[in-house]
Order: sequence, then C-alpha cells, then structure tokens
Amino acid sequence: MARMVRSCMQSMLKLVNSVNGMVGIAMILYSVWMLKIWERHTYDLPFDDSSQPNPWFIYTFLGLSISLCVITCFGHIAAETANGCCLYLYMFLVFLLLALEGAVTADVLLNPHWEQDFPNDLTGNLDQLTEFVRSNFDMFEWIGLTIVSVQGLCILLGLVLKALGPHPYYDSDDEFASESVPLLRDGAGQPSDSWSIRINEKVKR
Repeated sequence: MARMVRSCMQSMLKLVNSVNGMVGIAMILYSVWMLKIWERHTYDLPFDDSSQPNPWFIYTFLGLSISLCVITCFGHIAAETANGCCLYLYMFLVFLLLALEGAVTADVLLNPHWEQDFPNDLTGNLDQLTEFVRSNFDMFEWIGLTIVSVQGLCILLGLVLKALGPHPYYDSDDEFASESVPLLRDGAGQPSDSWSIRINEKVKR
C-alpha cells in the first residue's frame, strides 16, 4: 500500500512540476523572440557603439526562464529518486522562486513608482510588456495565481513524498522472510521429499 501511495505521489509531483517546465519553455521562446526584435533594430549600429542599448530586461527574463527549466529538471530527478536531500533542495529552490515572485508582486502593488526601481530599458520591451499586462490584467491575474498555486503544490507534494521516504532496497538476504521463498524455506526447515528418498536408499544399501 505504501509503495502504491509513493508511486502516486511521484507521478503527481512530476505532472505538477511539468507545468513549471512549460512556463519556463514559454518564457525562453518569448525571450528569443525579444532578442530577435532587438537585433533587428540594432543591426545598423556599430558593435562598439557606447550608445547601443543594453537589453538587460531580455537577459534577465531569459535567465529566469532557464533557471525555471533547471529547477523543473531537478524536480523530476527528486521525484524519481525520492531522495531526501534532493527533495529538500528542490523545495528550497521553489521556495526561493516563490519569494522572488512575492517580492516583485509586493513592489508592484505597494510602490506606485515601481518602474523607477528598474534600470531604464532603452529597448522598450519592458514598456510593451507592461502595457500588454495592463490591457489583459484579468487574464494575467489568473495565470499568476495558477503558477503560484502550482509551485505551492510542488512544495506540498515534495513534503508528502519526503514523509513517505524512498523506495526500500534490500541489500542482504537477511531482510527477506524465509517463508516467502520456497527454496529458503526448504533449506531452513525440513528436507524435501526427494532428498529423504535418496538418503533412505543409501542407508538400505
């Protein structure tokens, strides 16, 4: 029964963790698209031009998306092995991600001048994304709540899987019950009928 519950928790953690992976892949695709647009606008500028804008927002977005994909891969490894150290590290990384998201959300909601906290984005990608989010705020609100709920569920499933423990591995024959193995039972208990017949024949001779 415990093995079945453990396997179910592992499958659920992998499934929920895959949502984070899909979000990370979508963010990577969006970052690549923004890089293509930026390179198209700066193609005519010289490479060593000091006035060339630094696409910090694109690089930051790309770094976060890659980090999310790495955390997803690590989560699959932790779910497959059910190792305590891997699960703790995975839950810690997801918690850091939640803390970062919470800090950014709190800064945006509580600080009316939150845009001044970020460096000036000369590429205009940050302004475009901000306007797009504002025009579709209801949709992004549900998307954000879904992502946060999925990450919280990952931590919860990780805790449950850690409580269940890893799969039992039998390193020695002492851990097997002799009653469950007929050959061991015959060797440990009474001799078999064929062996008794051979002994009796030798004694009669």
